[in-house]
Parts: sequence; structure tokens; C-alpha cells
Amino acid sequence: MSTKPPVSPSYRDAGVDIDAGDALIEAIKPFAKRTMREGVIAGIGGFGALFEVSKKYRELVLVSGTDGVGTKLKLAFHLNRHDTVGIDLVAMSVNDILVQGAEPLFFLDYFACGRLHVATATHVIKGIAAGCEQAGCALIGGETAEMPSMYPDGEYDLAGFAVGAVEKSRIIDGKKISAGDVVLGLASSGAHSNGYSLVRKILDVAKPDLNADFHGRPLSDVLIAPTRIYVKPLLALMEKIDIHGLVHITGGGLVENIPRVLQPGLTAVLHRDAWQMPPLFTWLQQRGGVEDAEMHRVFNCGIGMTVIVPKDKADETEAILRQSGETVFRLGEIRERRQGEPQTIVK
Repeated sequence: MSTKPPVSPSYRDAGVDIDAGDALIEAIKPFAKRTMREGVIAGIGGFGALFEVSKKYRELVLVSGTDGVGTKLKLAFHLNRHDTVGIDLVAMSVNDILVQGAEPLFFLDYFACGRLHVATATHVIKGIAAGCEQAGCALIGGETAEMPSMYPDGEYDLAGFAVGAVEKSRIIDGKKISAGDVVLGLASSGAHSNGYSLVRKILDVAKPDLNADFHGRPLSDVLIAPTRIYVKPLLALMEKIDIHGLVHITGGGLVENIPRVLQPGLTAVLHRDAWQMPPLFTWLQQRGGVEDAEMHRVFNCGIGMTVIVPKDKADETEAILRQSGETVFRLGEIRERRQGEPQTIVK
């Protein structure tokens, strides 16, 4: 009498849902289709995505950026809100390559989970597609990784990768910035995707009602609001103004990000009364007992992007940006750096 050999464990035995993966691909195709633009040769579904860069570029330079959403995902899990973090994911990368003067061309995402829930993943990727539409770039590929026991059920991680293009002669690297230039700030849509470890700590201590009204909206909506994408208005501005510097205000706030584009001998002096900190940040500061210096280091405090231009172009720049729908503040100016002082001063 013979015995049957042991049955080899299958993907299904390991907790991997092959059918769910197929269903997700079909669910996201309509959203990805809306992001298609000139240059896409092959996108979602293949082993690799193909993109032909326009021949309008004479001295083509590719600019790439990659990022995640950070611990804001923990808040999304708590609220069971998955429709906006995809926008955050796109924003973090496209805003970063934008400040080099690059036009975002295409985007790829990485979605990792323990067990794939198609409805949740579809909400996330729908948000990614919405972010790509806002940025004018194509969602042409990505990876969905189902790894049993790696993540708690219902949780996932996200990463994104954007590629853009810029003429070599039009790269914005801060080298043109000089004393006398004006620093303009574009309003943020909230905390964007930075500082959420501190946000969550404050929430743990304050224990607010997240459904309570907060200046006309539920507090939960204000906390989870997606990162603003500045691509289209700033690309339009680049066609009219010689921008000396752009800074995406992410982790490190104003005080640690602006120095990234300044030469060693320059300092940005920002005037605290030049803009009003939105109610969310005032609330976080009061409930958390956070010092001003820490607020400026951790949060964007209402400024998601800064634009540095020559003084004689400041008025025109403000007018163009306002016409594009941006809220603009004249934050301060660039001056020669004094010995021993930091490169960004908020006073």
C-alpha cells in the first residue's frame, strides 16, 4: 500500500489571494486610464512600463523622486479613511521634483499589505490616480505586494516614485538666489504628510472627538486632508518668471528646508506676522504644549511651498499665482548671512 506524498503548500494556503490581485488590477485600470498623457507606450499590467520623452526637450535632464506617506497612514487606519493618502503619496514626490524645475511625466506606486482587501486598495489607488491627474503625470505602473504576517490585517504601506523632465538650462537649483530676493509662501492644505508622529501623540493625550466640528469641518477631515499639489500653477509660473528658488516644505519645516537651496553666505529672514497660522496648527500647539521653534521645525505651519524671486518680480509673481488659485504670502527676504547665524530666521 503506497502513501501519497505530502501536499506542497500553495499560495492560498499561505494566505495569498490570487483572485484578489487580479480583481485589483481590473479595478484600477479605469483610474489609471484617466491619467494617460503623451509619451505613454505601455502601462498598467505589463512587466515594465514604457514612456517616450517628448522631443521638445533639447538638453533633456531627468529628475526623479521617491517618498512615502509616513505615519499619517496610522491615522488613516484609525479613521478607516483610505481615499486621500494616495494623493499624499503622489504629492510628496511630484512636489519634490517640481522644485528642480521639472515637469512630472509619470508615476509608479508600491502597495504592500499582509492580506489584500480589494476595496481598501482600490480607494488608495483611486487617490493615487487623482493625485496624478492633479500633477498632470501618468500613472503607468506599480507593484502590489501581499506578504502574509508582515503587516497586521487592515494595514498597509505605500511608496511612490516620480520621474520628470527639465531642460538643462532651466534647472532651478538656487544658485541664482542673491541678497534682496523676496521669499513668497504658498498656503498648505493642512499638515500635508509630515509631523504625524507628533500629531498622533497629541491626539493620544488630548483625546478629542474627531467627529466634532472644527471651524466648519469635522476635525478628522482637517487632520486627514491631502497634501496640496503645486505642479500646474508653478509650471505655468516658470514660463513667465525667472524663478531663483523653490522649496517644498516637508519634514523640517521652513527652518530646515529653505537652507537646502541657499548658498552658505545667505540667510532667509521670515516675518512671523506675514502669514496667519491656520487653526489646525494653533490647536496642535496649544493641546500639545509645543514651543514655537519646535512647531517651525516639525510642521509646515500653513506654508507648503516657498518661491524665491527677484524683488522687482515679486508683485508680478504674486499676481500670477493668485490668478492660478493659490493663496500667496510675502514671507520675507534674502540677505547676507551674519557670522554664526542660521540660514533661516523666523522673527
